[in-house]
Amino acid sequence: MSVVEFEQGGMAACPACVVVPLAQQQAHVAARGRLMLSLPSAHCAACISTVETALAAVPGVDSSRVNLTMKRVSVDAMADVTAEALVAVLAGVGFEAHELDAGLLSATETDRQGRELLMRLGVAFFSMMNVMLLSVAVWSGAEGATRDMFHWISAAIAVPTVIFCGQPFFRSAWAGVRVGRLGMDFPISLALVLASSISLFETIKSGHHAYFDAAVMLCFFLLLGRYLDHRTRAVARSAAEELAALEVPRASVLEDGVEVVRVISEVVVGDLVRVRPGGRMPVDGVVESGASEVDRSLLTGESLPVFVGPGMVVAAGEVNLTGPLTLRVTAAGRDSSLHRMADLVAVAESAKTKYTTLAERAARFYSPLVHILSFSAFSYWMWATGGDLRFAINISAAVLIITCPCALGLAVPAVVTAASGKLFRKGLLIKHGTALERLAQVDCVVFDKTGTLTMGAPELVDLMAHPAWALEVAAGLAVGSAHPLAQALAAAARGQGVVAAEVSDLREVPGYGVEGVWRGEVVRLGRADWCGAQALAVTATYLSAGGETQAFAFADRLRPGAEAAIAALMAQGMRIKLISGDVPGAVGELAARLGIADWVAGALPAEKVALVRALTAEGRRVLMVGDGLNDTAALAVAHVSISPATALDAARTASDIVLLGQDMTPIGDATRIARQATRRMLENFGISAAYNVIAVPLALMGAATPLAAALAMSLSSITVSLNAMRLK
Repeated sequence: MSVVEFEQGGMAACPACVVVPLAQQQAHVAARGRLMLSLPSAHCAACISTVETALAAVPGVDSSRVNLTMKRVSVDAMADVTAEALVAVLAGVGFEAHELDAGLLSATETDRQGRELLMRLGVAFFSMMNVMLLSVAVWSGAEGATRDMFHWISAAIAVPTVIFCGQPFFRSAWAGVRVGRLGMDFPISLALVLASSISLFETIKSGHHAYFDAAVMLCFFLLLGRYLDHRTRAVARSAAEELAALEVPRASVLEDGVEVVRVISEVVVGDLVRVRPGGRMPVDGVVESGASEVDRSLLTGESLPVFVGPGMVVAAGEVNLTGPLTLRVTAAGRDSSLHRMADLVAVAESAKTKYTTLAERAARFYSPLVHILSFSAFSYWMWATGGDLRFAINISAAVLIITCPCALGLAVPAVVTAASGKLFRKGLLIKHGTALERLAQVDCVVFDKTGTLTMGAPELVDLMAHPAWALEVAAGLAVGSAHPLAQALAAAARGQGVVAAEVSDLREVPGYGVEGVWRGEVVRLGRADWCGAQALAVTATYLSAGGETQAFAFADRLRPGAEAAIAALMAQGMRIKLISGDVPGAVGELAARLGIADWVAGALPAEKVALVRALTAEGRRVLMVGDGLNDTAALAVAHVSISPATALDAARTASDIVLLGQDMTPIGDATRIARQATRRMLENFGISAAYNVIAVPLALMGAATPLAAALAMSLSSITVSLNAMRLK
């Protein structure tokens, strides 16, 4: 069972609680817990209904809730309900599920920064509208006490608004100043403070002009740009945390022949661990006893289960399919292969965050120039007016406001938002703020095979090439096995209306297949050598019955749009490479079918990372497309990455872009749209620069008040946003 999050609340406020003894209530609370499961294949509202209905029927389950965005289900249940039982129930209704450690995911469940920005944006908008209404009265000719009253009311609204809504900029500016760096937020903060201070000074002195409307308008547009920028990054969560959450939190350790459940942190090298069929390996180890088949597709990309027996090595994260295994622990917890992969992803993610946006690079030159111009204007007008501090500060503030990098701050987020909307309608979800800029630079695309270019599920290709009796016997045997090939055979037989033969005494032999009795004869379905058959060069399962053998061949079905996507990328001059952990025969066959000349088979996760890094060292900008745990580190280290929505949580969070549907055709359009978006960003910088060339001299000459500067700044921001909308 996963880590249980015990409820911390008090007793429910209901009449029945009065008559329930306190000790009984406390026991009930302690007996309940929460389990978290990953649902990689959930994709629609029907999936939500099916999953929640299936879980509701499990005794002891109080409630379940599916989060389709994160592809997870949270289950509140009694303590005796195990994650393994729920995984089995979901498998019965056609959903792959994996246990997650809920404690490690708690930090990723909320978006406090996004909520904070949105709340401050709403306050700024409300204040801006009210202050603008008050300003209309002043502009209409209000004089004397009436004008002063409207200024004081505006001050009562604007000053608290600037103090509250400007916090994101003030905090960032102060953090930069403390380390001797003047970022984009420093001139923004200075403009807000100066506009508010001058307006308050003018109000106290009964001046004719106050610029509270300029201050709150400035604050609103700046927050709008910051929120748009945040939304492009909000979906991206740490893939390293997701990988860590996939580690099995507990293991069944054998102590003097008795199974004792321990948390992974208490499992040490040399312990004996029991792993039952259907469970994931909690540790790295060597098989001491038992024989089974393990599913390594999440870790290595191998499409078929692998036989393991005594003396063979298994790794944390692999799934035990058919028989119980006893393992001698060689590594656990932070030393396991799964955790080492998480560390590899964390390093790759931190390296990717060093990529600077176009706006950040422009700000390095822009911010010092703004301060120089503002200070120069103040110094000149102090000299020219003989020391008129009030006039000099007004011009200095106008220069600071008119050069405020609001349009610069909107230049990239506005384009990213427009391009993201266009790609979303095509079936691609942009998760990372710099993904479009990096995607526009791509000249090499690396694909995984299983689950990416293919659907990741075996499909029987020669069903009707066999005699009817063989199909019936094979179908009768297949229903007694959990092996993916057997399940695919049974499903294909049902789809063709084949009636399964009545096979008695069904028995699954771990690592070999399933056998039973048909018409008094022992029949088998499984490995070629076990069934006395000659193995084919393709993926197949074998039937031994009626004194002869039959071979049922399988192929991994190609994902829709794969051929079109690769053809479109090749037409753009991209280098295409296929890197898979699957066997050479399967990889070579698919590469030939898609026209990919450059391919690698049998690649382990670390080898995939090395291959991507080697391409990067050649000067290539790599787009990685993958879906499994074995791809996660390569997705993180690539220049930009895409994963299907059906991918495991860890792969989706490591990627910059998610393919929402099964059709891969949109990937061929992605680089073209990204290049268009980059051009729009550069155009926006041009608009911002042209605006400054015209507006700054006017402000320096004293021809623009702080209010006029704020209006000009707003006009430039709107122009930048409209240019970005052209992408749609």
